[in-house]
Amino acid sequence: MNTPIRATLAVALIGASALAQAQTPGSGAVLSERNVSLALANQIAAATVAACSAGGYNVTATVVDRAGHVRAMQRADNAGPHTLEASRLKAYTSASARNTTLAMMEASQKNPAAANLKDIPGYLLLGGGVPVRAGNEVIGAVGVGGAPGGHLDEQCAMAALEQVKAALQ
Repeated sequence: MNTPIRATLAVALIGASALAQAQTPGSGAVLSERNVSLALANQIAAATVAACSAGGYNVTATVVDRAGHVRAMQRADNAGPHTLEASRLKAYTSASARNTTLAMMEASQKNPAAANLKDIPGYLLLGGGVPVRAGNEVIGAVGVGGAPGGHLDEQCAMAALEQVKAALQ
């Protein structure tokens, strides 16, 4: 690409960025975002481990905030050591994509355009990661590892989120 074209392209991109910022309500202002609190994260983690324990599964549950940072982690007695990292990665993946990891796994298997999702650093496309939503806003995610199948991990997370739904309004 020759220099005048590159310069024109750069000016166009800068102009488009400035226009987008000017048209964005509140641009340049401080953002106010909702996020999962430590108390709520601990509640979700404990409820998830309890739901899986009731099914006979020894799991680890990790809750991350909207940015994918760990807020709480609980590991059931006898849960395997691998469940800590698996649950963290599932939670991170779910928070990042704002989707369940089971849905992402299925999409990557069926859709060639989504097959490379597995190659994103830090992503784990196994069932068990579920976004935590306050209304329609994703404020974090819970990841579960250790049940004999990602669909069972996801069921435990969903049961825990059902228990705390009043706090998510």
